[in-house]
Amino acid sequence: MTVNFGTLQKEALSEKIAERLLSLIKEKQLKPGDRLPPERELAVSMGVSRPSLREALRALSIMHIIENRQGSGTYITSLQPETLVEHLDFIIALNDSSFLDLFEARKILEVGLASTAALTISDEELDGLKECLNRAAEEVDDPEAFLQSDLELHQRILESARNQILALFMKSINDLNIASRRRTGESRKVREQTLKDHRLIISALRTHDAQLSGQAMRDHLDHVEQHLKNMSLESKREEK
Repeated sequence: MTVNFGTLQKEALSEKIAERLLSLIKEKQLKPGDRLPPERELAVSMGVSRPSLREALRALSIMHIIENRQGSGTYITSLQPETLVEHLDFIIALNDSSFLDLFEARKILEVGLASTAALTISDEELDGLKECLNRAAEEVDDPEAFLQSDLELHQRILESARNQILALFMKSINDLNIASRRRTGESRKVREQTLKDHRLIISALRTHDAQLSGQAMRDHLDHVEQHLKNMSLESKREEK
């Protein structure tokens, strides 16, 4: 295999090196399973220092773009989507601002998922959602049990949408979703509102109306987001 890695100016940042390697992957000059040249050879080929190259390779390794096999060399990974988004949740710090950003992301993803699910969901899947809802109603006094039913209901909607790419994005922020839900779910008022919202979401899904289902999901997320904002304001008042 002969690949023209191109030369870069020696003062180029490691980001430029990473970008060049990513471009080669996009252009399919580098493919899953390909072995990169040894570090010294690659640095000379690209006209960069070995420390800059190492930094770029380290970043690509964290992203699961490349992997170092002991005694064998550095290889392009399988580039499976589920591994590439694995560390996305570490990008976001768990503070109020980030949680609010998370809700914006959830609105983009979950409103779309609910709209899509309305067109694809089966009667059996709808019955499964109803079972989740009934279980959550019995667990409204138990925050942790309620959380698990809440997560399951949203997961079932996700699966009924049958969109693997959106599913991967949701998986990447799952840990943050759990942290966020635990925080807002401490309030019985929020749990009761969530039950009402979930009933409306399921009712909308039964109509197979994409717009109605998406709006029901948006209303639900708006309600929980507003509670989080109220909690943040109360916390700031207490600090003064």
